Amino acid sequence: MPFDTAKFATHLRKHAKAHSQASCAKFVRRALEAGGADTKGHPTPAKLYGPTLERNGFHAITVDDPDKFAFLQGDIVVMEPTKHGNAAGHIAGYDGKVWISDFFQRGFWPGPVYAKEKPSYVVYRR
Repeated sequence: MPFDTAKFATHLRKHAKAHSQASCAKFVRRALEAGGADTKGHPTPAKLYGPTLERNGFHAITVDDPDKFAFLQGDIVVMEPTKHGNAAGHIAGYDGKVWISDFFQRGFWPGPVYAKEKPSYVVYRR
């Protein structure tokens, strides 16, 4: 099935807010659908999105240091939760310039707690 990374990125940019809405999975899911992905049976927690992405032709890639990695438009990161954060974890998509979930992130990590704790993550690419 075709997946349009430009439509995915445009949807992310158009709908993201300035600050987190605590709805990253919903926002990224809708952007995936806008790009042509089938998200039937999707999980609610962000941290469980790997199988849904894989079903849509995404595959895990190795990213040892996200600060030095050249991400591509359409890349998606699925993160485990931080020790004292939301148990759902986090998911975000890369629009070719910045990481976006339900808000415009300042970098790969969605916030200072994530940047400090650096929980495990998987980056998926189509």
